[in-house]
Amino acid sequence: MRTKAHYLPLAVLLVPVALGSTACTDSSPESTTASQDIVAFVDVDVIPMDEERVLAGRTVVVRDGRIAAIGASDEVDVPEGAVVVPGAGRYLVPGIAELHAHIPPPRQGRASTEQTLFLFAANGVTTIRGMLGDPAHLKLRERAARGEIVAPRILTSGPSFNGNSAPDPAAAVRMVEEQAAAGYDLLKLHPGLSRAVYDALVEAAEREGMRFAGHVSAGVGLDRTLEAGQATIDHLDAYVEALAGHGGGFDPGEAGFFGFGMIDDVDRSRIADLARATAAAGVWNVPTLSLMEHLYDANDPEAMARRPEMRYVPEATVRRWVERKQAMQAAPGFTRERADSYIEVRRELVRELQANGAGILLGSDAPQWWNVPGFSLHHEMRMMVDAGLTPYQVLEAATRNPARYVGTDEWGVIREGAVADLILLDADPLADLGNMSETAGVMLRGRWLPADEIREGLDAIAEAVR
Repeated sequence: MRTKAHYLPLAVLLVPVALGSTACTDSSPESTTASQDIVAFVDVDVIPMDEERVLAGRTVVVRDGRIAAIGASDEVDVPEGAVVVPGAGRYLVPGIAELHAHIPPPRQGRASTEQTLFLFAANGVTTIRGMLGDPAHLKLRERAARGEIVAPRILTSGPSFNGNSAPDPAAAVRMVEEQAAAGYDLLKLHPGLSRAVYDALVEAAEREGMRFAGHVSAGVGLDRTLEAGQATIDHLDAYVEALAGHGGGFDPGEAGFFGFGMIDDVDRSRIADLARATAAAGVWNVPTLSLMEHLYDANDPEAMARRPEMRYVPEATVRRWVERKQAMQAAPGFTRERADSYIEVRRELVRELQANGAGILLGSDAPQWWNVPGFSLHHEMRMMVDAGLTPYQVLEAATRNPARYVGTDEWGVIREGAVADLILLDADPLADLGNMSETAGVMLRGRWLPADEIREGLDAIAEAVR
């Protein structure tokens, strides 16, 4: 018999955390090195991400933030005065994107915001999509674009649409119009929207040329969300419920945390059909496997608290993460068998979405529980490989696909003329995706951050956290 009391409320769980001090504004790791005019990566192996291939022994010249030349090292001259980066035995890949990120709100302080952005950048994240926006993030987007802070390119939603902020269709339409006028990149949907509100939002968004993305409300369901062409469904929201026969909407109390309460009713034979319907609708998914697996997997939370990246998170926050996982797994209705089934169903969804041509984007919901910005994407990529994707397919979800989602060919690949968002690695990520953490340096729109500068910035954050 199913019980409804085996999860913590979504509103309690989905709260971005502050990293570091909010009082000390001079502890943020901001590079004093201006963007170099010319940088040359010499004798490097290039993974361009236009197709699955490696271009061996290339010289890549970056000038004024763009890739000016790519060619065999014996055919491309290094310009006089260029910063030369040795590439022998190394691999150059496009910067990766975190398509479900959270930027701290202004109340957490400038230091917390800039530390969070640096953690992303330090891990080669050159683009983020902020999924809980604030008017201050519009100014932050421009500061990042001008290179005033070490930060990825920022795409940002406005404040979220939910049952409180958009209680009726008129309120939803007004919010759409206001956020379009303000210049946000997209509309963020949270749970709690009625079908009437959702329909009004969709119509207004189409009029304003605004994308809408995020959660699937219980009163809407997956079927209508696909029909509406929502830009992205995040967290595989409402897929488990649809597999349990509730594609037209569901009882959130019965569904539990992202469908965990309905896992026993799932018909796995319908997964491929849902994947095909998603592809036909042109809807992208940001699975955020790590968001669920970190709560439901068998890893000991005390051991997770000792992971190296936890040094960048306040001890009290890590302690809360430990207690949260313990609470989730001690709640009525939780069993190891049900948790393992839940994880496998979500992985099979990812596998079938990929197999049926539905777009997948990399995202982890950092900085939510256990997901330290930037570092969390390494866990996410590993989980996607465990789900059955190849290293190249995961890298597509991290690089080329986000650019396609945005509708640009300016980044996400390595080609002449593209923006120079790059990661230099000490080992081949196509052989082992774990090598994405073997970073020798990161380039943000032509700004080169070598490994020693990254280490200094990370050490400053760890010290601020302590």
